[in-house]
Amino acid sequence: MPANISVRKTVKDSVFTNLFGEPRYLLQLYQAIHPEDTEVKETDLKTVTLENIFTDSIYNDLGFIKGSKLMILVEAQSTWSSNIIIRALEYLVNSYRRYFSDNNMDLYKSKKVELPRPELYVIYTGDRKTRPSEITLSEEFFEGEKIAVEVTVKMIYDGKKGDIINQYVTFTKVHDEQVKLHGRTRKAVQEAIRICKDQDILREYLESRESEVVDIMMQLYDQEEIMRVHDIEVAKDAAIRSAVETYQECGMTFFEVVKRIAERFRFSMEKAEKEVGDYWEE
Repeated sequence: MPANISVRKTVKDSVFTNLFGEPRYLLQLYQAIHPEDTEVKETDLKTVTLENIFTDSIYNDLGFIKGSKLMILVEAQSTWSSNIIIRALEYLVNSYRRYFSDNNMDLYKSKKVELPRPELYVIYTGDRKTRPSEITLSEEFFEGEKIAVEVTVKMIYDGKKGDIINQYVTFTKVHDEQVKLHGRTRKAVQEAIRICKDQDILREYLESRESEVVDIMMQLYDQEEIMRVHDIEVAKDAAIRSAVETYQECGMTFFEVVKRIAERFRFSMEKAEKEVGDYWEE
């Protein structure tokens, strides 16, 4: 793989899902969240929603159940947004839906279903500043007004020194530092991994799955560049549509509009004719 292939924009999210897809690290995550539970074992935890690391929809969320009483949903984010709460609510509903399906529960029967108690967390890896310890749907969107559905998301920033959350957050910060030095390149990935292993940060995970981690963090096409080009194309399509509609409303003929579009967007006459044809209203 060439050295200049760019890193996935969602690199930390992909490592997040891959890391906690392993039962022993999932157990460590649970223990970091619930240190009072000293009896829990790997077999007590069951992943219910762990999305594929290569998707671009929900790609940094993890849902798991402890026994049948507790459902924990964790998301990792590097940018702050109140929309975290909406995503958490959506993710909770989807997780419950899968839980009901997996356990053959019928919500339309009179018997009350058993519902595991939900806990929602966000591991925030960005600049903390003066961020709160938790955020709620009512406070963020409805000025504290009592609403029909309340959602509370607990925020985790650094974890406790040495625990798996702290190691993951530290990994993301080391990665960000290397990106500043080397750009979104393979070298930045390799240096981040080297530094973390030297500092005993996720060392066992990185040593046992280093090549996989590098593969996860790299991709053939720069995802950020793909999205940038996509956004440009969407904006251009909107501009062409608007121009065609405006010229047509001004009474120009189809041929006149084709000529104008060709000149304005530097198209060939053939391409301009096709573009105008897509938006021309008879």
